Amino acid sequence: MDPKKFSGTSDPMTAEGLIKSFEVIFYFMELQDADRVIYATYLLLGDARLWWESASVAMNLQTLTLEGFKEVFYSKYFTEEVPYRLTREFMTLRQGDRSVAEFVRKLEQGCHFVPLIANDAREKLRHFLDGLRLILRHDVRVAGPTTYVVVMSRAMAAEQDQRDIDNDRYGKRLYQAPQQQQQFKRSF
Repeated sequence: MDPKKFSGTSDPMTAEGLIKSFEVIFYFMELQDADRVIYATYLLLGDARLWWESASVAMNLQTLTLEGFKEVFYSKYFTEEVPYRLTREFMTLRQGDRSVAEFVRKLEQGCHFVPLIANDAREKLRHFLDGLRLILRHDVRVAGPTTYVVVMSRAMAAEQDQRDIDNDRYGKRLYQAPQQQQQFKRSF
C-alpha cells in the first residue's frame, strides 16, 4: 500500500481523506491500536509534523488510541464549524458551471455530512435533480427518473448531447460566415 504523506492543509476534505485512507490501510494490515497511532504520526511531514510534536507533549503516547489521535487531529484540521459549513454548502449545492461529473463528486462529498439524504435513495435522487442545470434536469425528467445511478447516467448523456448541439451550432456558424461574406461582396 502506498499511503500519502501529510504536511498539513487548510482543506478539511484533504484532512478527512487522510484519516479515511489510514482507516482502510489499518483494516487490511490488521494493526494494533498503538501501532496505528505510530504509523499515522510517521506520515506527518512539515507543518503537520511540527504541530504533532507540540500537541503530543501534553499526551500520554503509551495509552493514546487511534480514536484519541483522530480527536486531536480533527481539532486542528477539521474544526467543529467545518461540518456545519459543509452541510450548508451541500444543502444549497447547484451544478452551475460544473460538469455533471464534478457536480456528482461534490454531491457525494456532501452526502458524507448529511446522512439523512445519503441514506435515503429518494431524497438523494431529489437533491441531485434539484441541483442540475435546468436544461439537463428537463431532459432527465422527461425520461422518467427511477434511481440515482440511472439519473446520473442520463444527466451525463444529456450533458454530452448539449455539448454536441452547441458544437454543431458553432460549427455551422463558422461554415456559414465565409459564404455570407461572399454573397455580400457580390451584391456590390
